[in-house]
Amino acid sequence: MQFCQWCAIHLATYKKIVHQHMDGLGHISQWQAIVAGGLAGITAALTTYPLEVVETRLIAQNCRQSTYRGVLHTMSNIYHKEGLLALYRGFSLTVIGAVPFSIGCYAVYMNLDKLWQEPHFRFSSLQNFINGCLAAGVAQTLSFPFETVKRKMQAQSSHLPHYGGVDVHFSGMLDCFRQVIKTKGILTLWSGLTANMVKIVPYFGLLFTCFEMCKQVCLYRNGYIVSPLSYKLKPGVDQSLGPYELQEVKRYLRNRKFQPQNSSMGNRW
Repeated sequence: MQFCQWCAIHLATYKKIVHQHMDGLGHISQWQAIVAGGLAGITAALTTYPLEVVETRLIAQNCRQSTYRGVLHTMSNIYHKEGLLALYRGFSLTVIGAVPFSIGCYAVYMNLDKLWQEPHFRFSSLQNFINGCLAAGVAQTLSFPFETVKRKMQAQSSHLPHYGGVDVHFSGMLDCFRQVIKTKGILTLWSGLTANMVKIVPYFGLLFTCFEMCKQVCLYRNGYIVSPLSYKLKPGVDQSLGPYELQEVKRYLRNRKFQPQNSSMGNRW
């Protein structure tokens, strides 16, 4: 439920922001698109974050001393006993953790052509899947400490038995980092990484594979490549032209081709 809501809100917000910043030809700069994606992600996370807190509380609670009896009851209980801000406890870590994840993911993905020793456009679907998995693995390793601290902040509550079952007690984000490292060791920040990898890595492998396949289809439909199944460039096409410019060139050549025929027919009659 949370994931579906996140995707719907993210897509709707992104399209709204992009539509507002398009020029007269329907174009938007790369930086504007990046900013739009970031703002859409923050908006979606801000809207759905209470559900993530509820999920963590339901998982962390002791079944013998259960306090919550479902999603709505959990959300209502947290709101009335701990206040609205409790539903957003640890939200800043979502934003902070997205930075190393994004940098790690795309930096690795865009440089894996050196591993395969061939250009990126020659990668097969299997290679794209492996690239996505490797990129996600590195990115998740870099950002996982933020995820660990965030979960502890979500679960801890003085209104729950044993403070929600959290193994360390802290007063804030930085204090949580300190207490975990002090009492459990720095490697505890990566506790549970393997289980998380099993979920995240294949997902991003499929995500990047589908992305490359969709990109090939778009390039083929716009006339840059000869087939949607490969990146073989179409002969005689200037690859530096944008899609709109390429269509204008094709339209010009098409009209130029028919002009002599029309003029010769006019002379005959």
